[in-house]
Amino acid sequence: MLKQGLRSFALCNVNQILPGISKKGNTICASVIQPQNVQTLCTAPVVKTWDLYSAVCLERHPIITKPMQEIELKFYTLLKQIELENSMICDYELKVEEKKQLKKVDDNADMDSPLLQTVQDFEDNCQEEFNNFKFAPRITKFDEQNITSSLERKLDQSLLLLVQQKVGNKSYWIPPQGIRKEGETMRQTAERVLQDTCGTEIKAKFYGNAPIGFYKYTYSKKLREQGSYGAKIFYFLAKYVDGSINDNNVKYQWLNHEEAEKILPNDMRKSISQFMIFN
Repeated sequence: MLKQGLRSFALCNVNQILPGISKKGNTICASVIQPQNVQTLCTAPVVKTWDLYSAVCLERHPIITKPMQEIELKFYTLLKQIELENSMICDYELKVEEKKQLKKVDDNADMDSPLLQTVQDFEDNCQEEFNNFKFAPRITKFDEQNITSSLERKLDQSLLLLVQQKVGNKSYWIPPQGIRKEGETMRQTAERVLQDTCGTEIKAKFYGNAPIGFYKYTYSKKLREQGSYGAKIFYFLAKYVDGSINDNNVKYQWLNHEEAEKILPNDMRKSISQFMIFN
């Protein structure tokens, strides 16, 4: 109907403008200005194909508490003083008071009977044991030698695992990542990537099936011409539980927040810093 109406309108306009033209000319003009099929004038939209990757942000949580700051130490001392002032006398303190009252020893006591440990002896033994006890150092030899591949460093901070992986023609220090295979969920891809990269001895606990962050980048023009436009990386958070990395071919580091910021690629660092919070 639309085509017939436009064709009649075109013939009418031609007859009005050129009244002396022949019917053959009318037919030619109508065929020239007749609207073409709309579908032939439209181009199909280009569909961008993205490669899907899963990456693992594997954290080693702090092993010891951080040293107290000055204000924390003052508050802790205040709480101890308040507790001491409001506390009741314990059994040990009652025994000490009882010992002070029993100053005289019965001379008729049987000296052959086994000697019991007095309160003072108990107190002296406890003090001697405390004096001989040595606290483990907060700064380990791995801190002093700056061995970043060891987990026995920065014991009061969270550490993030970074591995050296090749992306394109360059190698970067990034969280372990790998492309998704057909039939895998993104979480299954993340678990497989961790095993393939670090070996089977390492044990980690994943927090949920949903990623905590997302990052994407486009490929070079040469790769885009081959069909893939770029990569979309989904990051999964996991907690280090036990084990070690037993793959000798992989280069890895356990880094805290400041160290990781210096070594991560710039754009990736900005993305990861939005969802990774270090203690």
